[in-house]
Amino acid sequence: MSNQSRREFLENSMLAASAAIGTSFVPLGAFAAPGSSSPNERLRVAVLGVNGRGKSHIGGFGRRKDCEIAVVCDPDESVGGKRAEEVSKKYGYKCAFEQDLRKVMDDKSIDIVTIATPNHWHSLAGIWALQAGKDVYVEKPVSHNVSEGRRLVQAARKYKRICQAGTQCRSMQGMRDAIAYVHDGKIGKVNLARGLCYKRRNSIGPKGSYDVPAGVDYNLWAGPAPDSTITRGRFHYDWHWQWEYGNGDMGNQGIHQMDLARWGLQIDDLGDGVLSYGGRLGYVDAGETANTQINIHTSGEKTLVFETRGLETPSYIASRGWKEQPKKNSNEVGLIFEGSDGYVVIASYMGGAAFDLDGKKRDVNLFGGDGNAHWNNFIDGVRSRKIEDLNGEVLEGHLSSAFCHLGNISYRLGAPMSAKAIERKLDGSDEAVETFQRTARHLIDRGVDLEETPLTFGADLKLDGKAEVFTGAGAKQANPALTRNYRKGFVVPSEQNL
Repeated sequence: MSNQSRREFLENSMLAASAAIGTSFVPLGAFAAPGSSSPNERLRVAVLGVNGRGKSHIGGFGRRKDCEIAVVCDPDESVGGKRAEEVSKKYGYKCAFEQDLRKVMDDKSIDIVTIATPNHWHSLAGIWALQAGKDVYVEKPVSHNVSEGRRLVQAARKYKRICQAGTQCRSMQGMRDAIAYVHDGKIGKVNLARGLCYKRRNSIGPKGSYDVPAGVDYNLWAGPAPDSTITRGRFHYDWHWQWEYGNGDMGNQGIHQMDLARWGLQIDDLGDGVLSYGGRLGYVDAGETANTQINIHTSGEKTLVFETRGLETPSYIASRGWKEQPKKNSNEVGLIFEGSDGYVVIASYMGGAAFDLDGKKRDVNLFGGDGNAHWNNFIDGVRSRKIEDLNGEVLEGHLSSAFCHLGNISYRLGAPMSAKAIERKLDGSDEAVETFQRTARHLIDRGVDLEETPLTFGADLKLDGKAEVFTGAGAKQANPALTRNYRKGFVVPSEQNL
């Protein structure tokens, strides 16, 4: 198959996979599992962060007969107080509200702490909970930087607690079947995986100086991060697009597909190299993270390419003018495994489809699952006390989160570069050049002038993937970015001080 035909097939196959399974996106939690019962005592659960994803935590564990949402915790008392009332009314027992998560850690009656805070709190909250003898379910990414993610893993091991990452796709049966299909050699040798996060993200408004919302304890909200002036208009959620608190869409939506790509390629460390380029393009706002970004990760002969697009885009498939087009503003998240004998295309949270090299869809079912499976898998692990029972054990969550961080480090160490110069830099890899050309065309088609607002071309960094440090040229600048400066009282401990 020629390069042009292969690219066209890959673009078309995402649509075919979506059509084969009937949808390109299935909300997690859309499938309600019956409540679970247990002969053992009820597990008391505390949920940290209940304005966004934490509501799903409440539903995921609250529906189980062997769990009780004993406490909800949020630095915004208007949010937390309301949520506690909702839980009490829905489940028929008293749910307490606590504004300070440190008091939750001190509560010896709590068995499980689930963490759905902003990213900059994930690791430290998890470490404190593990030190306090709690089992932990922590949202993705499990860390805000590479070093603290490793500390979280070490804390789980030291205190012999169960710790699950919120990488829910790992518990979808169709997804597990799809990855097993790749691992079993059904599409031959696989050395390339391409992750896609095409998800429209609008401007977050002008940078300014904004007041702390009423009811928010800003010291507790900031925690490990600086308690500096708020520069975004929407306090909640838009922290994702500012470096002190979030990791951009690479660490927001993209971490799911990054995790699956790394799992499918069977990369069990941080690899040996990373290069990232992109920019925050199409508007000027209070955001800092890239809304268009390409990561290229290498591990021996394996390559993981990850594409993020935040501007309006019809889809990866439609970018070459295919007649069948998704809706104008549709999201497209997924990944493609390219094998020597075929392809596996994942266009859903619940699996995908397999194709021969000539584009013929194979008669194999790689789709299906239960949106509550990951919560249930975690409780199974809590009961069994075996980390091997977990589908998303914290080590796996750490490695996949770290891949996102590595890409961001490369990007942030980069400098503006013309499109022609970038193409010359990438010369020698047809895959890299083709990806760049497609990305540049996408931006130009959306009115981005790459001469006036050039892309940032990141540092080409080498790694000792097992030691989790950068090596060679650029290491001196890159290694400090593996951690951060923490605020007094909110410091992630060293390995020796765990």
